Amino acid sequence: MRFTWLLSLLVLLSACTYTAKITDGNTAVERKQYDVAVPMLRREFKKAKSRKDKGELALNLGVSLRETAHDEEAADWFQQAYDNNAGPDALREKAAALKRLERYEDAIQVYTDLGFEIGSKYEFRKDIEGAELAMKWRDQEAAGKQREFTVQPASFNSKQSEYGPVYFEDRLIFSSDRQGGTSSEDYKWTGRGFTDLYATAITGGSVTPFDAQLNTADHEGTPAFSDNGKEMYFTRCFAPGKREDAFCGLYVSERTGDSWSAAKKVSFVKSGINYLHPALSANGQQLYFSALMEDGWGGYDIYVANRKVDGTWNDPILMNRAINTQGNEQFPSLDADTLYFASDGLVGMGGLDIFRTHPLANGRYSAPKNLGTPLNSGADDFGYTIVKRMGTGQNEKTLGFFSTARPGGSGADDIYEYSKRVLPPPPIDSTPIAYKNILDVTVVEKIYEDASNPSSNVRGLRPVPNTTIIARIGDQSRTVTTNEDGQLSLVLVDDQAYDFRAEREDYLAAEGNFSSRNLPRDPDAPDQRYELELEIEKIFANQEIVLENIYYDFNESFIRSDAQPTLNELSSLLDRNPTIKIELGSHTDCRGRDAYNQDLSQDRAQSAVTYLIESGIDATRLTARGYGETQPVAECICERCSEEEHQRNRRTTFRILE
Repeated sequence: MRFTWLLSLLVLLSACTYTAKITDGNTAVERKQYDVAVPMLRREFKKAKSRKDKGELALNLGVSLRETAHDEEAADWFQQAYDNNAGPDALREKAAALKRLERYEDAIQVYTDLGFEIGSKYEFRKDIEGAELAMKWRDQEAAGKQREFTVQPASFNSKQSEYGPVYFEDRLIFSSDRQGGTSSEDYKWTGRGFTDLYATAITGGSVTPFDAQLNTADHEGTPAFSDNGKEMYFTRCFAPGKREDAFCGLYVSERTGDSWSAAKKVSFVKSGINYLHPALSANGQQLYFSALMEDGWGGYDIYVANRKVDGTWNDPILMNRAINTQGNEQFPSLDADTLYFASDGLVGMGGLDIFRTHPLANGRYSAPKNLGTPLNSGADDFGYTIVKRMGTGQNEKTLGFFSTARPGGSGADDIYEYSKRVLPPPPIDSTPIAYKNILDVTVVEKIYEDASNPSSNVRGLRPVPNTTIIARIGDQSRTVTTNEDGQLSLVLVDDQAYDFRAEREDYLAAEGNFSSRNLPRDPDAPDQRYELELEIEKIFANQEIVLENIYYDFNESFIRSDAQPTLNELSSLLDRNPTIKIELGSHTDCRGRDAYNQDLSQDRAQSAVTYLIESGIDATRLTARGYGETQPVAECICERCSEEEHQRNRRTTFRILE
């Protein structure tokens, strides 16, 4: 398992709510039951007659093989999909699979071809940069350059998944979905069990469940222990239908003697947010973790919470842009004041790579350093932990473990051992250091499969040249125009808040911000570059745009809590663009009486409008309109429509009025 279940838990939760029997591979993929999908899709592909059907089946088979850790075969099926008119998405998937397989030259060629096909080389610049860096490191290793790390698979890996090793009282505690776990059900994403916590000796040997009190039928993973061994923090993810809060949360258990108490949710954990991967400082006063929150920089970010006098925790603090990116930062671990973490937002070899950073004398963190090959690979590498050190100075050797999804292991994710030695210091450079932090602000827009239809598939992003950017720095403001690459580059001043607004005729304005507070001043990396994307949306007047994730209870029209984030985003868009007016539309499926559906859809549209008005949007800019069942997007005979087709027709939309 690639740990995708934690990255995509919301998708999983919606997928798991289906109870109907699955009879075809495409439905199995829609419901995230990838292990179930593979044999079905193989049979269906052999029987398919049209290229369209073959392309769809091959793409879904490639995805299913990817999600069940069979990248070599997945790459071939993605090519089959592309050859059968599945489009550039198939090539994008193939390139990512090739990168995970460390076939970097092939991956670069596919990414280059993709750039030409979708009309944007910008879209794949980081993928190519990472592949070129990996090739450089590989060539240096082949040329005999001294290596900091040597690695090998741990002896206790199974055919299932092992990850997240942590050293505790001469044992290694880790997560696994191996056979014999607490849950009696199979997890249909992988075809294996739910994850539990296990223990083994550092030197290998038998593997046993960690604690019967803590392992449950739900997912448990990524533990962290206090130095005195009396507290344990870990991640628990509930399956839907068992709890109201079906997200991943952080939990704490206390030890008395040899027994661990029933786990309690950590005090700052809020409902509706995914919290992952706790790590505790040596003095027990700081708790680091990864979470997906609205105040983050994008994707999962690393936060730190400080302990109160009463033992509870203050609200978490988002760590700065020296560490967090617009991608995912996860699996923090600590060695004294050195912070290790995994990121796919910093330039790396592919997937998650392991980085390290530490506080400098000036109070800032050093620029994150990629730990390079062979510790990192083209696949996901994460969960770095130190077991012991031997020797001192140049003779010091560090031993530990980490997790990886690289090919050649025993299962999906595996735990590897590493040995790290101290390399000779580089020659001393007496040249005075000139520090420079640069921010590249790029204005981008979506590339639609059908350029005239904002509801068509999005192929990628491309820069928008000659766009006006209003930059606000403190109480100062300046207006500039992006270059032909859609970019504005500026040298950052320390400890400043930067706010940007991008405007272009016939586009909706976009806004973004960046903080230069505590950016690195690292003598080993004095020049640092950061990126910020401002995505502007082309205005498609009088065209319907579906608002995702807005659902209503049966026969009800009130706005549920899970619909509020989407409406909040729409409210922000209207705030940024005060001159536009919109129509909020609501549609039902074909079941029920026409008049009833019309009234219900009008009530639902009005509920969305009322929510926006209460959010501060002027009522004169908003129109509510219920369409009932008169404008289905899935054309099917009502009695024969699938539940998925009914769901497509039950939608909330908006259109910009001229």
